[in-house]
Amino acid sequence: MTDTAALQRLLTWLSPAFPVGAFAWSQGLETAIADGRIKTGGDLKSWLDGLIARGGLKTDAIILAHAHRGHDDAGKLRELADLLLALTASSERTLETTLTGDNFAIAARAWPSDVFARLPEPCPYPVAVGAIAGAQGIALHDTLVGYLTAAIHSQVSVAVRLVPLGQTAGLQVMAGLELAIAALAETAASAGLDAIGGIAYAADIAQMRHETLGIRVFRS
Repeated sequence: MTDTAALQRLLTWLSPAFPVGAFAWSQGLETAIADGRIKTGGDLKSWLDGLIARGGLKTDAIILAHAHRGHDDAGKLRELADLLLALTASSERTLETTLTGDNFAIAARAWPSDVFARLPEPCPYPVAVGAIAGAQGIALHDTLVGYLTAAIHSQVSVAVRLVPLGQTAGLQVMAGLELAIAALAETAASAGLDAIGGIAYAADIAQMRHETLGIRVFRS
């Protein structure tokens, strides 16, 4: 695959328009906003910095990297899916990653590959993205940067609507997290599974508490 084709595919797969349903989920951010934890762009950047450095995004990135390398091994992909689901903090988050992952695999069949027969059921989102990108010959580093950037953009979009945060403030948060995203992509590309671990407890608890909110816009 040429670099141009790989870029085109990543931009399509990780676009908000790709039909995985990611727009419906906040990953606990809605709870944090309702609690008054996030009122400004600075608050949001600190929250997302934590997810990148010490939270679920770090876990997702490492699992994605291993799925990318193990795309031709159905047993390995099943083990990675089981591990990720075991580490997922809440029932809503489990539902999110399995639904978006399965939807991603369905939509990506527009680009034929034998990898679809090896994907586990259910297939968490990072496993689906990593395995399918690996099988299509898309570079791991590019896949990681694309996945993490899309994840952060989705979170910023939630805050722009709910805080509400202005578009300019949202863009400043995105710009301010570019180096952190690049650093995690670099680290996750070669990290072993024993590097998984997080202490973003506030985010985990926010995900658990989301289902108890009286008024909810998002599904997690």
